[in-house]
Amino acid sequence: METYKHEFIEFLESAGVLKFGDFTAKSGRKIPYFINAGDIKTGEQIMRLGEFYARAYLEHLGRKKTVLFGPAYKGIPIAVSAAAALAREGLDIPFCFNRKEAKDHGEGGTIVGWKPQAGEEIVITEDVITAGTAIRESMEILSGLEGTKVAACLIMVNRGEKGRTDKGAMEEIEEEFGFPVYSVVDVWDIIEYLEEKPENAEHVQRIRGYLAVNGAKK
Repeated sequence: METYKHEFIEFLESAGVLKFGDFTAKSGRKIPYFINAGDIKTGEQIMRLGEFYARAYLEHLGRKKTVLFGPAYKGIPIAVSAAAALAREGLDIPFCFNRKEAKDHGEGGTIVGWKPQAGEEIVITEDVITAGTAIRESMEILSGLEGTKVAACLIMVNRGEKGRTDKGAMEEIEEEFGFPVYSVVDVWDIIEYLEEKPENAEHVQRIRGYLAVNGAKK
């Protein structure tokens, strides 16, 4: 595993973003581990998270100028911190996010921040994709921005799960909407990280067992 991936998983665990136990995902599935960007609570933590997203952006998209879109609510600080981190790398790009409810006074609308213009490309920043529900909700919003195009989606972790079919949730999104989904790490990186310590054997067993049932068929 690359050093930065190990550092990222270590960061997620130390910040309480990556937890192990019994949880219910947005898809309704019972899962043995949980990843929640909402547990980022300090300035240093969100700064570091943005740096990892910026690294993934530069690795997969290079220095392409796009607009970062952070879906409300957890995607908002991700988009802001990633944009700030990219600016420190000399790539100054705009960001925006949505309101849960349209504003009927002032400037109105559902988009806050940069208003994507015709011809611009958008990159969605999310924490994870389990069944693809949140991405489809984002696409309902972004499809109303005439002349724009979603270029990619950046997430923390590829959970390696099937979506609505036996295909991976990420693969389904790519096929349905025609843009790639990139992750900083995947569930197999997490397993490799856990296997470094014998006391994590139960977590590894439970995650492998979950993937045997809910993992994407390759």
